[in-house]
Amino acid sequence: MNTARAPAQAQAQAGRPQRSWRRRLLQARRFWLGPQLKSRGLLWALLVLLVGGLLVLLVWLAGRYESSATQERLETYTADLANDMRNGLARNLRSLQALQHDRSSAWQTHANELLLQHRELVRLEWRGPELGIRQASDSPSRPAAFQQLGRSQSAADVQLACSTALRFNAPAYSTSYFVPQADGMGLELMDLCIPVTVSGELLGFTVASYSLGDLLKEVVGGQLLRGHAVSFTEADGTRLAIQGTPGSGRQLYTARQLVDLPGNTLVMRLESRQGTADLFPNLLTALVSAMTLALLGVLFLLVHDMRRRLKVENDLAEALAFRKAMENSLNTGLRARDLQGRITYVNPAFCRMVGVEAHELLNHSATPMPYWPPELANVYQDRQAWRLANNALPRGGHESVFMRSDGTRFPVLIIEAPLINAQGRHTGWMSAILDLSEQKRVEEISRASQDRLQATARLAMVGEMASLLSHELNQPLAAISSYANGSVNLLRDAQQEASGLASANPRLASDLEMALQRIAEQAGRAGKVIRSVHDFVRRREQRREAVKPMDLMDAVMPLLGLQARKLGVQVMLSVEPGCPEVLCDRTMVEQVLLNLARNGMQAMQHLPQTTPERVLHLRVRPLGSGGWVEFSVADMGEGIDEQVASQLFTPFFTTKDEGMGLGLSLCRTVVEQHGGTLSFERHQPQGTIFVFTLPEAPATSRT
Repeated sequence: MNTARAPAQAQAQAGRPQRSWRRRLLQARRFWLGPQLKSRGLLWALLVLLVGGLLVLLVWLAGRYESSATQERLETYTADLANDMRNGLARNLRSLQALQHDRSSAWQTHANELLLQHRELVRLEWRGPELGIRQASDSPSRPAAFQQLGRSQSAADVQLACSTALRFNAPAYSTSYFVPQADGMGLELMDLCIPVTVSGELLGFTVASYSLGDLLKEVVGGQLLRGHAVSFTEADGTRLAIQGTPGSGRQLYTARQLVDLPGNTLVMRLESRQGTADLFPNLLTALVSAMTLALLGVLFLLVHDMRRRLKVENDLAEALAFRKAMENSLNTGLRARDLQGRITYVNPAFCRMVGVEAHELLNHSATPMPYWPPELANVYQDRQAWRLANNALPRGGHESVFMRSDGTRFPVLIIEAPLINAQGRHTGWMSAILDLSEQKRVEEISRASQDRLQATARLAMVGEMASLLSHELNQPLAAISSYANGSVNLLRDAQQEASGLASANPRLASDLEMALQRIAEQAGRAGKVIRSVHDFVRRREQRREAVKPMDLMDAVMPLLGLQARKLGVQVMLSVEPGCPEVLCDRTMVEQVLLNLARNGMQAMQHLPQTTPERVLHLRVRPLGSGGWVEFSVADMGEGIDEQVASQLFTPFFTTKDEGMGLGLSLCRTVVEQHGGTLSFERHQPQGTIFVFTLPEAPATSRT
């Protein structure tokens, strides 16, 4: 009975921490959200008051803006009218200056014409130097201005203006003065005095009397807008003359502008009355106010929606916290990318895996990524470009290599799938990354153990074969060497004792001596080969010496020549001048050259005897300043099949009926023991080139 309850109790204890954690999260949210819910009503009330205050302020600022804009337009209009007044008086002055040079009997006629053209002029006078009136003409379009009181009443103003004009030797204006009329009204007049001088001699004055009212009417009356009134005033605001009437609006706008004249300054005043709305000064303000009221309505609707949204937010926060806890507890790295390749999400496991903080990875679009090895950055960039261009990315996994922040590389398995949102749109890719370091380490240990077992078994068999060969062949080779050396010695003694034989057939003796020497050399060489193989199998230290590449070629050329003549192959040797010596085991390297050359000649034995392509090319050249010398053996055979190429250096693999499959494998082992590399490539137009490298001999060991 106790045994049956144990799993249930264990499951309850495992789920209890999760439920207590969720309970504490909800209690914390209620603790923080409780005061916020109580203060929401106050916040909404303050928001409504703020929006209402902003609405009132907007209406007030709009009214002020309209008033300032109207005042600014009125100031600009007043400045334009004052400028028109100055221009009109300047034009009249030019006409009067043309009149002052005419002192004949026709002066009266010209003056009347000028008065008819300029209705603002009420009187023109020609006065002598003593200011006595010599000729005068009143405007024919109105009663005489000085008919009621006479001209003498304004003599002081005329004298003051002429004194000013004489002092400055330029036209001057008098101050304005009032002249009553017969109809009970009056005119506000202003005199213009123009001195007339010839060769510095004063001949008299031309005096023109302006009516200020007519001056406003004639000069600016045609340009005065409706609802505006323009007037001349004194400095204290007393109106002297007025033209037009202000509008009937409730607000009066006033603008003043000074009209500076020589001897007098007129104050031009422009008035305008415009009506203003009681609440909204313009349509824009009314529209903004309506939108503000609509916003208030929307705010009230939002208050109704807050309770429902609050419940949804609580549920969403709880689900988000639960999902976050699950993601943080994973040991599998998670990574999300958008359609542009930018990282949008990583979990803590991925950050721990690559040793980079999340803020350094998020929105990272520049390539290479921080966890890409520099030597593989181009490959990964091309792969990412292909994936970004191919939206129909299949679900699946592939192995890759990442780099930690300390520079260490580690293998990973990336399982990637398209990221589809709630609307069914492809928005990016979601990846799960597994660290394969431990798995690869175990696999590598197992594979290394298997390789060592296989290599041990094969090397044991090769060792037995080599030991057997060395034991069985050393004795006959030693005997061959002894007999050959004895024959050479006997032949030399016979030559010394019996000179007749030598004189009878000297070529026969020489050939016999050379053949016996070759027998001795090759027998000694066979012994060296067997000893080298024996030492190689038993892993003894190899003896290396500095050897000239040409000496290596000379050592193998006699054997290659015999086999080449037998197979009908031409051997071509090319050693670049100045090629440095190489540091190597001479016997083993000669065996590599012999094996590669023999394979090359055998590859061409199927070609017809008459074809010129039956050429074996041996070449030696230095590889620049890298300290290496390159040996190449090129044939014109049928080439190597792709299936054969993948297993060409595998031990015990051969395509020959009589072969053992150890030649190329031993050749590569010998070259690699010297620090070089053995490879092959396609020979153009046909055939194969085998290339291996040997290190240059140090300068101290060269002969």
